[in-house]
Amino acid sequence: MISQDIVEWGKPLQQAVRETPTPKGTEVLVKVKFCGVCHSDVHIRDGYFDLGGGRKFQMSERGMRLPITMGHEPFGTVLSGGPEAGELPIGEDRLVYPWTGCGQCDRCLEGIDNWCPAPRYIGVQTAGGYADHVVVPHSRYLIDASGIDPRFAPILACSGLTTYSAASKLMPCKPTDWIVIMGAGGLGLMAVAMLKAMGHEHIAVCEIDESKWSAARDMGALETFNPLHDDTQRKLQALPGGVWGVIDLVGAQSTANLGIAALRKGGRYVVVGLFGGEIPVSLVTMAQRAITIQGSYVGSLQELREVVVLAQSGKLKHIPTSTCSMDQISDVLDRLKAGTVLGRVVAQV
Repeated sequence: MISQDIVEWGKPLQQAVRETPTPKGTEVLVKVKFCGVCHSDVHIRDGYFDLGGGRKFQMSERGMRLPITMGHEPFGTVLSGGPEAGELPIGEDRLVYPWTGCGQCDRCLEGIDNWCPAPRYIGVQTAGGYADHVVVPHSRYLIDASGIDPRFAPILACSGLTTYSAASKLMPCKPTDWIVIMGAGGLGLMAVAMLKAMGHEHIAVCEIDESKWSAARDMGALETFNPLHDDTQRKLQALPGGVWGVIDLVGAQSTANLGIAALRKGGRYVVVGLFGGEIPVSLVTMAQRAITIQGSYVGSLQELREVVVLAQSGKLKHIPTSTCSMDQISDVLDRLKAGTVLGRVVAQV
């Protein structure tokens, strides 16, 4: 088996060759065909997330032990299963749900593995899809994505799922209520496409790189703003009817302050992005404005099934997607860190 591994935090990935694993118990072996390259892997490769105030959350504290293979958006062909795996769709392609938990706690038994207190995420705590094979802990995490372009399907397991789950936290609302998306990277463009697929009409995007504005409008955004401009907060507050919801796919102090300030009374701010930092929040104005501040992290297995159905229906517009080879993944991560990628990149194995 060939993989691209983190061998040293903050350094380029290195190719590794090892024996192809044999699935045990309920495990399933998948031959990877495509794997999305996600911005989260920029932080994971660096080895930490910025918590603000000079504090860092080290990936080593999250159960990662080097060397490890990243890649949490694998899509490929089912090859074999362990003795307890049961009947499997051998030879068929499947999308992998990567946000797996311990499988035994209440959260996992409720089907929300992504909230498991002892996560075993594929590509984080366990070997992922930057390889030609990946082991999936159970067949329930394999989703039939028939009819979806296999170069687009992988990003549904993260970008699609994450934005769908975040958008769902703003529902119910009127299709004409304004929702603001912070960032027009891969997640931002997917968020616009997802809201449009869910029937929403009034979407605005805040993005400092104005070259990405046209892509945001192509996805369905009606308004675009530069969050660095002094008058952007005033313009957001002046949107007809006010801003009902903000999905912050950057997650920086500046975008949080702008997003929360833009909300109308009763509005909701959902933070997804992991750029890092912290914000001061006035408890008095939070109560008086009756606003909601909520975090959202990826999504559940059932939500991914719903995303796949939405994509299969043809309602979900494809965001700009390009491909790379496995040995180019490190370069793509560098470009993601620099903010020069339009849409998403998927590694072809």
